[in-house]
Amino acid sequence: MLGDITVAKEIYIACGYTDMRKSIDGLAALVQETFGMDPFAPSLYLFCGRRRDRIKALLWEGDGFILIYKRLENGNFKWPRSADKVRPLTWQEFKWLMEGLEIDQPKAIKLVKPGSFC
Repeated sequence: MLGDITVAKEIYIACGYTDMRKSIDGLAALVQETFGMDPFAPSLYLFCGRRRDRIKALLWEGDGFILIYKRLENGNFKWPRSADKVRPLTWQEFKWLMEGLEIDQPKAIKLVKPGSFC
């Protein structure tokens, strides 16, 4: 199916900035040469530019690549700018990212040590 990202077995996010002028071939080359990964794997690769208001997603569908482009009208994505080149994401982290949240969410429940009740 055209653009069905649920077929992706893994999701990878390219931390830092990506030149958003790159198209399918440029992004596939980035995945292969810079990250040392296989762009033909059933994985979704995410990229973001400096302004963080647009992202591109690259996915191999078995017979060709799908390039998905999303531009926000207001606000920006909470994109990690760490020194890491690429990192895996869970589907939940991907959902948080698309909802405008940080992918590294703090624990919702604070663990209490035994004997610390007052």
